[in-house]
Amino acid sequence: MKSKVVLAYSGGLDTSFCIPYLSREKNMEVHTLLVNTGGFSPEEIRELSQKAWDLGAVSHKTIDIRQEYYARCIRYMIFGNILKNNTYPLSVSSERAFQAMTVARYAREIGADAIAHGSTGAGNDQVRFDYFIHVMAPEMNLMTPVRELKISRNEEIEYLNKLGFDFRWEKSKYSINQGIWGTSIGGAQTLSSLGELPEEAFPVKCTRTGTEILVIGFSKGEPVSLNGTAMEPLEIIDELHKMAAPYGIGRDIHVGDTIVGLKGRVGFEAAAPLILIKAHHLLEKHVLGKWQLYWKDQLSVWYGMMLHEAQYLDPVMRDIEIFMENTQKRVSGKISVRLLPRTFSLMGCTSPFDMMNAGFGEYGESTSAFTGTDVEGFTRILSLPVKIYQSLNHE
Repeated sequence: MKSKVVLAYSGGLDTSFCIPYLSREKNMEVHTLLVNTGGFSPEEIRELSQKAWDLGAVSHKTIDIRQEYYARCIRYMIFGNILKNNTYPLSVSSERAFQAMTVARYAREIGADAIAHGSTGAGNDQVRFDYFIHVMAPEMNLMTPVRELKISRNEEIEYLNKLGFDFRWEKSKYSINQGIWGTSIGGAQTLSSLGELPEEAFPVKCTRTGTEILVIGFSKGEPVSLNGTAMEPLEIIDELHKMAAPYGIGRDIHVGDTIVGLKGRVGFEAAAPLILIKAHHLLEKHVLGKWQLYWKDQLSVWYGMMLHEAQYLDPVMRDIEIFMENTQKRVSGKISVRLLPRTFSLMGCTSPFDMMNAGFGEYGESTSAFTGTDVEGFTRILSLPVKIYQSLNHE
């Protein structure tokens, strides 16, 4: 009997090459799995499924994990206001964890002997897929044809063409990965330290002018309504993308450290994540205490870093999630957002837990909570430790 291999399949050139290669050169049963974390239309999913069959897959399956991805990851990235290096909403790096875990589970379910993925030897994704397979399916043989062969894109195309598979592989100027939490974009401009991506690089073109105002409702840290209409969080993310991306909102270039030790640049388009994170953060500033905000910032940086570097399954991640979830009990209210070409602004918020309460005073104006005499005594005590230190300074 042939060995059975589950291929993490996206329908791109690399994973398409893997199907006939594993089937013909390695004499294996290839079972393709497309894990949908967003970014695919129903028609695209049908086309990719047919392509897998045409290339020689013994079976093909698509598993939609968007709800799981939101519940187990996106909501915590919102709770933590997570932007890698204060810029990037972890659009691709977060979804890879859930794609890899789903592939490992499916391989075990169908009794596979091996798991394959199409990552090259250059970037982060190879580490992410390898890591989760080693943790979740250590008994499986791990196969990485593109990485092992060190094969070029042109060589992959030639191989497929010789076998009669002509899908008109056009070498795009840009490498694009679309998902529900944003789109990453790589191109010649991101390969060096200087350069910006042109308009043609972005999947959603900047066509809207003028301005509009929208209102996002949050309940316990999660988005629950848009412009007064109750929606599921995934619906809100989708609608925000449709409304804001045509303004050119959410575009930037992230510079960071890769898992394999290199510095890298990648462009992205993530209108919905950036608006939600900034709106959520503003609401937190109004309803959380000073030290809650401080410690959330510290733990959120660690959570984002661990998630980016494939450490989602480390138990400390569940501990941080418990902390973040506990901080969201009062993060409820509505945020008004103004959309403009290339940018957006937060107009303010309303919340039953707003601690900017005029009943205790107005900043810079007056207060009924304390007197000037109270402040005089307070500052004497507050300054005492440094006053003593300075008195002993003989330099």
